[in-house]
Amino acid sequence: MLFLSSSRNLTLRALLTLSSNPTTLFKPPQLQQLWPRSSSLALTLTPRPFSHSSTPPIASTAREFFASSSISNSVVARCFSSFSSSSSASPSVSVADTMEWDEPVDVCAEVEDSGDDVVNDEDVKPAIPVRAYFFSTSVDLRGLLEQNRANFIQPTSRMTNYIVLKFGSTKPELIGLGASITGSDSSYMVVFQYGSIVLFNVRDHEIDGYLKIVEKHASGLLPEMRKDEYEVREKPTLDTWMEGGLDYIMLQYLNIDGIRTIGSVLGQSIALDYYVRQVDGMVAEFTDINRGMEKTGTFTMKRKKLFQLVGKANSNLADVILKLGLFERSDIAWKDAKYAQIWEYLRDEFELTQRFASLDFKLKFVEHNIRFLQEILQNRKSDFLEWLIIILIGAEILISVYDIAHKSVTSL
Repeated sequence: MLFLSSSRNLTLRALLTLSSNPTTLFKPPQLQQLWPRSSSLALTLTPRPFSHSSTPPIASTAREFFASSSISNSVVARCFSSFSSSSSASPSVSVADTMEWDEPVDVCAEVEDSGDDVVNDEDVKPAIPVRAYFFSTSVDLRGLLEQNRANFIQPTSRMTNYIVLKFGSTKPELIGLGASITGSDSSYMVVFQYGSIVLFNVRDHEIDGYLKIVEKHASGLLPEMRKDEYEVREKPTLDTWMEGGLDYIMLQYLNIDGIRTIGSVLGQSIALDYYVRQVDGMVAEFTDINRGMEKTGTFTMKRKKLFQLVGKANSNLADVILKLGLFERSDIAWKDAKYAQIWEYLRDEFELTQRFASLDFKLKFVEHNIRFLQEILQNRKSDFLEWLIIILIGAEILISVYDIAHKSVTSL
């Protein structure tokens, strides 16, 4: 029998019966490999005399291998091999002709518990869905607060352009370290004055109900609602405070300050997407005008339409800078470095700075085209006035000539 351990190699001692020439040595039977490929088996043969009968035997050897691991699991392997020698070709042998072979075995030294290679994700809690919506350009926060005061969560910062409402559980809100919302039936809604709505831990069939709560106090409803989705994961054993991933962020825990921080960035992102689309529409309109001018050499836009485009471009830029507060740092991020890390990571993740730079570039293109068209319209007006003055001067000349001719006739 062979006892194998993961911490050491044992020596296998087996007796081999020689039925032939004393110098003939039977090779040890081949072992069936029952362990991983990484295991190895080394054989060392050492001669050792012993006594035996002169009768040529036919030997059959069965060997069992038991390997016990120092880890939690154990591995038991059995290998059976047999060998035989022909009695007709087996002369007698002397006493000193029997050989003994030693086997330093590494077979199971590297056998490891398969459970060690499996990533234990039991400490990763279920993901928290986050959805951002934008379907209006303004929300009456005061009226919304009056009708949902029981769900209102007191602010922890001086920001006044949003409110946080909690639905579901009626337990007091936890704000301290380690407070978590995973596994609870609580849902959170962050509503911004500029029209964005961010929902946390809200089931799909409940979304329309929450949006209708805000719709009653919204103005400037849009023909098409914009939507974005994200995900928050909690892992208390995370080595760092936060870790980013594809369309998700992993935190040690998510509390109300984290909801405010994440909601502020997602709210700005979805609103910025709306304003970018608006500017893209203006860019497309001016592109069509320029192509028409390229073909015909003129354009037919009225001055009123041009002024409307000017006002739209200016209002979009003002809304992005002032209403969205795109360059204003969150008060929570100012107070706590952990939330500053979340705030900065999400701004980079959603590319807010780059998207605003692209928006600003497009607005400059629109501004350039507006200035160009204004000059053309101004020149048209100047030309009209000049022609009008010419016509008036010509009429005055004609009247003067007529008056002189009439006086000449009457004097005769």
